[in-house]
Amino acid sequence: MSPRLIRAAADATGRRPERPLRITVDGEPVTGIAGQSIAGVLLAAGRTSWRTARSGAPRGVFCGIGVCFDCVLTVNGAPDVRACRRRAVDGDVVTTQNRSDGPDGGVVATQGRSGGAANDAAGEAA
Repeated sequence: MSPRLIRAAADATGRRPERPLRITVDGEPVTGIAGQSIAGVLLAAGRTSWRTARSGAPRGVFCGIGVCFDCVLTVNGAPDVRACRRRAVDGDVVTTQNRSDGPDGGVVATQGRSGGAANDAAGEAA
């Protein structure tokens, strides 16, 4: 390994031009850059949480490496997708999830806005 820095122009990994992408989160368009995780797109858009726990606490990214399940959401109809582990793809349809107690005492995932006060920087319109 060389102790010298490699000039950006000579770097074999190179820099790729940024390709914009657009996903839909709970019916609202959100833009990002190809290669970002869904969590990265949401965080860059100012959304720090997108789900609430059973206690009502807002949840978003906690570990950022796929160990916990704080950042789960529904992507293209598939529930419980970890936003930190899934790369965003242009046209993805994302729905936030909440956790609540079901009638039999089990945990049930529900879809829709998390409704937390800290849901996103843009604020909730309704």
